[in-house]
Amino acid sequence: MQWNLKEKPDKATVQQLATALGIPEAVAILLVQRGITSFEEAKDFYRPSLEALHDPFLMQDMQAAVARIERAIAEEELIMVYGDYDVDGTCSVALMASYLLQRYPRVTTYIPDRYAEGYGVSLQGIDFAHDNGVGLIIALDCGVKAIDQVDYAAKKGIDFIICDHHLPGDALPNAVAVLDPKRSDCQYPYKELCGCGVGFKLIQALGQNRGEQLQDLLPYLDLVATAIAADIVPMTGENRVLAAYGLQVVNENPRPGIQALLGQRDKETYDISDLVFVVAPRINAAGRMKHGDYAVALLMADAVDSCLAFAQEIEAFNASRRATDEQITAEALAKILDEQEEDRSTTVVYEPHWHKGVIGIVASRLIEQYYRPTLVITKSGEVLAGSARSVSGFDVYEALAACKDHMIQFGGHKYAAGFTLEEAEYENFKAAFEKVVGQTLDDSLKIPQISVDLEISFADITPKFYRLIKQFAPFGPGNRTPVFATRNLTDSGWAKPVGSDGSHLKFKATDGQFAFDAIGFGLGKKIDLIKEKTPFDLVYSLDENHWNGRVSLQLRAKDLKKAES
Repeated sequence: MQWNLKEKPDKATVQQLATALGIPEAVAILLVQRGITSFEEAKDFYRPSLEALHDPFLMQDMQAAVARIERAIAEEELIMVYGDYDVDGTCSVALMASYLLQRYPRVTTYIPDRYAEGYGVSLQGIDFAHDNGVGLIIALDCGVKAIDQVDYAAKKGIDFIICDHHLPGDALPNAVAVLDPKRSDCQYPYKELCGCGVGFKLIQALGQNRGEQLQDLLPYLDLVATAIAADIVPMTGENRVLAAYGLQVVNENPRPGIQALLGQRDKETYDISDLVFVVAPRINAAGRMKHGDYAVALLMADAVDSCLAFAQEIEAFNASRRATDEQITAEALAKILDEQEEDRSTTVVYEPHWHKGVIGIVASRLIEQYYRPTLVITKSGEVLAGSARSVSGFDVYEALAACKDHMIQFGGHKYAAGFTLEEAEYENFKAAFEKVVGQTLDDSLKIPQISVDLEISFADITPKFYRLIKQFAPFGPGNRTPVFATRNLTDSGWAKPVGSDGSHLKFKATDGQFAFDAIGFGLGKKIDLIKEKTPFDLVYSLDENHWNGRVSLQLRAKDLKKAES
């Protein structure tokens, strides 16, 4: 792993900010790195405020969307809330449907089947809406490219409102309203909302139109925070405000479904990592292993008892998902070795029996072993379906676009994408992808990178320092947990591999004066580097260890290596 230490910002700016705030210079450096250079900016950063949320009517088509929903209510139409089967989609559906149902009874929900219908707005879903007398579909976290589907719905007398955050194509669907801050003609100031965030702006606009207060919408923000955390959108601007207030709801008065998913954990305060690593995978597991309807039902349930039953089912789905992705990962790794493909620029593996719901997870696992752009492919009906994952800095979506002649369709983002192709095209596609990546993947991207914010000494890690760092939360892209480096450390002599397979490393690092407990996930094999008090350099973040009701500061080791002489 290559360590990239960030350049220190302008010293005068750092000292001025440190003096104005009365904070250590190291904390001021971290703030300036995040673009915060004044007292007022720091106050806004440390104290996110609802006042920072923009007027929802700044979003293109918002007025039309509100007017159409109000007309549907006035004319007693049946409204369908339609969303994708992942966390962002199911949270969006739960948010919009629960808001509308509090004010109007004729609302139903629809989540497409991951396997029978696939991603986005499906013709099957529109047929279902028509058969049941739906007059208006509100699509969330999908739909901005559903031109043919919206036209098909119009022929059946069904209107569409689209709430999406993906990049539109050259043309927009002919919907009543297309709410998407990434529209080229949309003047909305913040462009990085997730699908649930766009849905929240719609209920904010509906509320304003009805004379409701923004405070009335706070109970919905636990859903928005969960979607923000799971969809890995930038933790900046409105997202940071919505996530911060959403975490307050999670900690003070969460909806029964989220409370059931969190369970009885040994933790006083839940943070964004609990949403990322506990809540989100379980919501996702419903859509991967069974159906996203389970997740929506859980997130909309009012009674704790019914939530516990749903949560138990979803926990079983999650356990099945873990077992399945572990088995497929093992099979894929064996396949790479059998086919002697360790030295390629890419990983491309295919087995027709692999579970479509976990191939994206498997692709991420393979990157941990072979750090290169990865495709995992399975059979889906008459065609092949695949998931793509990438390494830091490489746009796998663009690489797939260069191979479009070999695919039926594809879509996604820079680091994650999905695609389908004819089985007869598999070998041609595999060769084309290898060629494109081989020609465009820079050598510097073939080594895992870790960005280090600041080199500090253990003497810098005081209670005040950690308290100030902790208040940088919520963390996410654009506001990552600060990463530090400290050099010439030694282990206390009690280092040991931990975990069922010894893959993790537990140790106590000391500089001779100060010492901190440390845990390094996935670093178990590096124990030889620190045994017998061999000096080492360490990259880490600051963390809390919760055990038996006690909370202690610990280092979350990212990487370690022999100390530079």
